[in-house]
Amino acid sequence: MEKLTFYALSAPEKLDRIGAYLSERLIRDVSRHRYGYVCIAMEALDQLLMACHCQSINLFVESFLKMVAKLLESEKPNLQILGTNSFVKFANIEEDTPSYHRSYDFFVSRFSEMCHSSHDDLDIRTKIRMSGIKGLQGVVRKTVNDELQANIWDPQHMDKIVPSLLFNLQHVEEAESRSPSPLQATEKEKESPTELAERCLRELLGRAAYGNIKNAIKPVLIHLDNHSLWEPKIFATCCFRIIMYSIQPQHSHLVIQQLLGHLDANSKSAATVRAGIVEVLSEAAVIAASGSVGPTVLEVFNTLLRQLRLSIDYALTGSYDCAAGVSTKIIKEHEERMFQEAVIKTIGSFASTLPTYQQSEVMVFIMNKVPLPSSQQSIEAGKAGENRNRLTQIMLLKSLLQVSVGFQCSNMLTALPSAFLDRLLSAALMEDAEIRLFVLEILISFIDRHANRQKFSTISTISDISVLKLKVDKCSRQDTVFMKKHGQQLYRHIYLICKEESNVQAHYEALYSMLMLISIELANEEVVVDLIRLVLAVQEIAQINEDNLTAYNRCALFALGAAYLNLISQLTTVPTFCQHIHEVIQMRQKEAPYLLPEDVFVERPRLSKSLDRLGPEVFFWQSKISEVLGGSGYNSDRLSTPYIPQLTDEDRLSKRKSIGETISLQVEVESRNSPEREQRAPAEEITYETLKKAIVDSVAVEEQERERRRQVVEKFQKAPFEEIAAHCGARATLLQSKLNQIFEITIRPPPSPSGTITAAYGQPQNHSIPVYEMKFPDLCVY
Repeated sequence: MEKLTFYALSAPEKLDRIGAYLSERLIRDVSRHRYGYVCIAMEALDQLLMACHCQSINLFVESFLKMVAKLLESEKPNLQILGTNSFVKFANIEEDTPSYHRSYDFFVSRFSEMCHSSHDDLDIRTKIRMSGIKGLQGVVRKTVNDELQANIWDPQHMDKIVPSLLFNLQHVEEAESRSPSPLQATEKEKESPTELAERCLRELLGRAAYGNIKNAIKPVLIHLDNHSLWEPKIFATCCFRIIMYSIQPQHSHLVIQQLLGHLDANSKSAATVRAGIVEVLSEAAVIAASGSVGPTVLEVFNTLLRQLRLSIDYALTGSYDCAAGVSTKIIKEHEERMFQEAVIKTIGSFASTLPTYQQSEVMVFIMNKVPLPSSQQSIEAGKAGENRNRLTQIMLLKSLLQVSVGFQCSNMLTALPSAFLDRLLSAALMEDAEIRLFVLEILISFIDRHANRQKFSTISTISDISVLKLKVDKCSRQDTVFMKKHGQQLYRHIYLICKEESNVQAHYEALYSMLMLISIELANEEVVVDLIRLVLAVQEIAQINEDNLTAYNRCALFALGAAYLNLISQLTTVPTFCQHIHEVIQMRQKEAPYLLPEDVFVERPRLSKSLDRLGPEVFFWQSKISEVLGGSGYNSDRLSTPYIPQLTDEDRLSKRKSIGETISLQVEVESRNSPEREQRAPAEEITYETLKKAIVDSVAVEEQERERRRQVVEKFQKAPFEEIAAHCGARATLLQSKLNQIFEITIRPPPSPSGTITAAYGQPQNHSIPVYEMKFPDLCVY
């Protein structure tokens, strides 16, 4: 052998003839079953191949590959393994010169076939499968980086290589069950086809460029379909975990797109199959992190939401073909529900990987898909249409909640754009109790930026707030602006939700959490004052009971007010305020325990039917609270003004809010019996003549206005000082008289339901402060 090697190195031009001769001898020996000589010939070829790297090696390689092919064609397992080992040695050699005409098609097919070996003897079967995997690994190494070689990424090759590796990965359970003990497992693992197949698959995917990912992933999806491997989903998840960790991170979104496309293609498959695909998507999204969504962010969510709507239709119609109404498959509603939950979870997984600004876009996108009566969305009529709308609303709001849970944003203005908040709050007034609860949960998840929510999960009147260990930050400027802009909307909707008869304990717990979180996260002094007024107005709802609420609803509202005022009094740290709240709570414990959360929000609430005969001592009084807080620098005038939202007809009839409508927290100061109201002229009837006259006269009016302005400017430029002073003095006197009228109206206590109740029980009214004792801002004083 040494002489032969020396001769081949000395005369490289003879290599091809040496190869041809050895090849001829080997073919003859194989056919005559002289396997000893076969081994000698292959050993000689291997050593020559390892030693010679001259330019004329290409012709020698052709002879070598012919001999390997001959061995692989043999039915003898030992010869197949021998041929494979020689090919693997050859694959590890880096050739100096490229080959233009070499083909590996036969080797891909043969090695793939060996990977699926079903030999009767378990050890021989394992050896053949491992040889097949090693052979495929060798083909990949030899061809993947050489552009002149056969393109291994072509579908014809990938459709053989990838399923062969997956087939061996599937048998991981068998391999594990055979390993005798953990101590011996290391050696066994090195020899198991499963480990080798996984290593080969990782290497293959790690070498995949951008344009080749699709060809590598498609056979995986087909294999999982053909072998029904989506339903247990364990193997499918394992496969895509390997894929996501092996490919280059910048290509992650291509895998996600392939999976989404496959989900669309399987939109009429069984719910369990679709659920498997969706759960694999969820896993893949978490692994890929920020690279999972790629450039088409909304397309990902659009696909998932489309699948959600289709699933709702399937569950309602019982058919995969809505038009035909006849289905060959039986649709199980609970399976569709499992699929819907999987989609919602996946939406949350994807959203958690996005930066904040994209999460905000996604939430607006989802909210725009929710069918609302007050929006442009198509609302289907009829019983079936109502069911579909309701289920769609619930599923989309669940998806939105899933996204909002992982959403962290310091600036509430950017987190909740006006259009988004309007649509969300319009859903808060729908009659469906479940939808209202979802809206409250979504709002809470936005507002809760310091993870305080869990501390308010149960409503109670605790005596020491420090045990809650609340995380409180100072209200930022952006939060103040947000509350000035949207606070009125939030208060109004909280007030209107409190009036709903279908509320249950979960609603009151969510309302309590929301009130407390606004107080902690977004509150300055003005917001605290407004929240206290709001809670007192809620107490009044239960007290007067104009809406004929049940005893439970009324007791729940009383208890909600007590729990909130108990905590807010401790947060404001005003001793007299705390004392008043504490006194009322103690009185309730003695006289009316059914007005406290400890008796109401339990499994069997203890209620009372005599709520209309309660004494004044068990209520929180606006006059008393405004007095004690006014002494500590809070705005007592604002505190003493009851909160009365202006309800629209639409609210009363359909319990929904019209888009763009807002409400002022200020109570109308104009007296109901004022002469100005009585003297208001009736609306002028608009006719064609009046419109024509307005158009004709408009030019003349503009001329008159221009002339009047010119005269005013000229008067101030040329008139003597005394005349100007006298003119301004007269105007100031007129302004002062008007201000006096306004002040008289303002200091008069406004008529309110709470005022009448106060009078009925003999409590003192708000004391009117004389005008000369009032302090006005400098701008109001002449």
